[in-house]
Amino acid sequence: MPEQEIEFKGTNFTLSVIRIEKNDLTLLDSQLKNKIAQAPQFFKCAPVVADISEIETFFDFTALKQIIENNNFVLVGICGHTSPEQKKAAQDAGLAIVNKGSALQNKRTETQKPQPEAQPPVETTVIESTPTKIIKGQIRSGQQIYAKNTDLIIMGSVGNGAEVIADGNIHVYGTIRGRAIAGASGQHESRIFCQNLQAELVSIAGVYMLSEQLTEHANLPQCIQVEDQKIVFNPLN
Repeated sequence: MPEQEIEFKGTNFTLSVIRIEKNDLTLLDSQLKNKIAQAPQFFKCAPVVADISEIETFFDFTALKQIIENNNFVLVGICGHTSPEQKKAAQDAGLAIVNKGSALQNKRTETQKPQPEAQPPVETTVIESTPTKIIKGQIRSGQQIYAKNTDLIIMGSVGNGAEVIADGNIHVYGTIRGRAIAGASGQHESRIFCQNLQAELVSIAGVYMLSEQLTEHANLPQCIQVEDQKIVFNPLN
């Protein structure tokens, strides 16, 4: 019986980056809990990379890994400017040293123009009232819109590196190039509607697909929903 061959392939995966600006793990734990509260189903078991570029002092990577995993994330590795001592300590804790470009770059189709590296969202608008909310204009890279307990309508496009999140449905009357997360609190009946799908990620009630899985459905008007724990696409035309 022939031995099984192991094949290594180069590919791109979407990983979220947690940027750590202070050597304060108690503060980090609190911030992670606040973030998870916004969309608990989406962040469950999400793979992440910790960016420690701002940390100049020695870091306890074992404690960092424990805190991140206690919050139901999966810490893949670290990135940023690290000293040889920090790299060894991270590796001893079972963490990979990840190149920033590899962590942030998403797979693109040949017809898409190269885009700047996606940055973690830095601006968050939380909408807490129940009527459907309408956002006019473009959602630019680095923005995050969260419609709590309601539907979200975007009268424009969602740029690369941007996130739109809703506990209900999401309607985008333009192109989705960033991330669209509907049913963020677990509503499996939620849907995502868009005029042009070029997304980095789409997710409904924690069921998601990444850019490389969306190629067959790209550049088309789509109604996206979940059936039997699988993402299903229905062209709007």
